[in-house]
Formats: sequence, structure tokens, C-alpha cells
Amino acid sequence: MDAVGWGIVGYGWVARDYMAPGIRAAGHRLVAVSDPNPESRAAAEREGARAHADLAGLLAEPEVEAVYVATPNHLHRGAVEALAAAGKAILCEKPMAATLGDAEAIVRAVESQNIFYGTAFDQRHHPAHRAIRAQVAAGRIGTVTTVRIVYACWLGRDWSEAGQPNWRIDAAQAGGGALMDLAPHGLDLVDFLLGEPIADLAALTQSRAQDYAVDDGALLIGRTAGGALASLHVAYNCPDALLRRRLEVVGTQGQLTAIDTMGQTAGGSLTFTDGASGRAEPLAFDADSSPFTEQVRAFGSALRRPEERAAYSAARDLHTMRLVARAYGYEGTGRTP
Repeated sequence: MDAVGWGIVGYGWVARDYMAPGIRAAGHRLVAVSDPNPESRAAAEREGARAHADLAGLLAEPEVEAVYVATPNHLHRGAVEALAAAGKAILCEKPMAATLGDAEAIVRAVESQNIFYGTAFDQRHHPAHRAIRAQVAAGRIGTVTTVRIVYACWLGRDWSEAGQPNWRIDAAQAGGGALMDLAPHGLDLVDFLLGEPIADLAALTQSRAQDYAVDDGALLIGRTAGGALASLHVAYNCPDALLRRRLEVVGTQGQLTAIDTMGQTAGGSLTFTDGASGRAEPLAFDADSSPFTEQVRAFGSALRRPEERAAYSAARDLHTMRLVARAYGYEGTGRTP
């Protein structure tokens, strides 16, 4: 497959430490970056990319075919609308936007311009999660009854990147706190693993340990149309040294347990536990390839082969955004997100 020429809008730590290396590891090219921060632009130039202070410069780059949007959430809509008008393929970080209204506008923009669009749910591409999906589809654990996810970290007020303020704790920029940032991955992952989305959802949030206005933790419970239950614990108040990334898929004949697979990095562990004997068996998967590398490979392949684009759906991603709004108690109220 011909290498894809990539652009990145917003060259923060996720783009710099995970997406740019993923582009290289997948055999693609990082052509250009746009970011108003001089330090971020300098970092991009050190990686061999052309750096622009605004989006217009990136849009003028003819070699840029696909663009990864990694700005603060409230800027997603403007970037996606401009990229769609320019005819670029778009991979936008989750959540789709800081508000449900902006997410709906994003879907209108990409659908009206017939743009190849995906939300960057990189957890769909972790090799361990792909292995879980295959085991579930093969009937290895019988009828799935429950998915349990813990995805937590410590995010203090003083966290910053390149000396910039922590936008993730600013409700106007982020749209919410731990629930907004971390829960979309779990909500989408339930759909990916089981082949059916969550239909019903309720949630409780907390502001317990951190001294900022947005939520620093949340518990969500959901149910798919087929009757499988899901529970998600997401948090900004869990020390990083603790066990804070766990995924369990429970069925009538067994359980699949993944430890330290939720997140940006490769590796972790995956175990099958037999429901009759209780015997635990480690399962092999590609522990060297990161979800970002696999995400780039999958998106680039679908860009070159339109028949693969069925794996991407702006409407499906909007459903996930609506679930987030419902979890905050905002859907149907006229408030945001």
C-alpha cells in the first residue's frame, strides 16, 4: 500500500508521543503539523514535518491526504468543518466535540461533503482487544452477560504540556472531566467487542479528590439492546501506581480478562478463565504493536480501499457522544455537552 501523507492539527503530547510514532511505525509519512504553540511547532520540525501556526497553512499542503485532529475538544468542530471543506480525510480525537451540538455539526459536515471520517477510538485497535472480539465471536465464553471496565489515572491541576494550562480540567474547552475524556473509549469498546452498542445508560459523577470544577471520577452502567450489561469506572483521581486499567468480558462459559491494555501503549496481558473448571489460560496477542500504530494502519488501508470503510461510522460515533450527554444528564435538556 502506498504510504499515506498525514497532517496533524494540534501537536500536544498524545500527537507527539503516540500518533507521530504510530505514523512512522505504520510506514506512513507525517507531512505537516499546525499548532499555535511555537514549542509544539519546533517539536514537529525536529520530526521532519513542516509546521504551521494556523490551519490554513496545513490545508494548503497538497501532500496531506489524511489529518489527525488532536486539539482541545472545543476546537474539533472548526477544524473538522475546514478539513471537510478542503476534501481531506479526517481522524478526529475522541470525544467528537465538547458539546453534543458540535458533534452533530461535525457529522453534517463530513456527510454533506462525503468525507472519509473516523473518530480516533484507538482502543478498537489494541491487539488484545481484537483478540477478545475474535474469542467472543467464536463463542469461546458462551453468551456474554457482562463487560466490566476500569480506566483511570491521576490528573492533577498542575499537569501541563509545553507549559500550557491544563485544558482537560476546563469545562469550556473539554466539555466535562473524567467522564468526557475516558468514558467514550469504554462505551465504544463495548460496541466493538460485542457487535452491538449500549442502548440504555445511567451514571453518577464525583468531584472527590481534585480541586477543579469538572468531575474527577464517574461510574456508568449500561445495557445493550441484546441485554448484555456494562459497567465503567473512569477516574482522574486514581494514583498511577495502582491497578487502574482492567477489562473483563464475562460469559456463560468463561471470562476474558485484559490487564493494562486500556491506554496508548502496547502490551498488557490477556487471560481466558474456563467457566467449568476455573482454569486460567494466558492468550497470546501482538504485544509489540501499539493501538496507535494499528489505528494508523487501519485508517490508511481504508483510505486506499473504500470497501474497508464500513468499519467507520460517523453516525455510530455520534450515538456514543449522545450516550456521554445522557450520562451527564444533558440529553434533551438543551444544555451541553
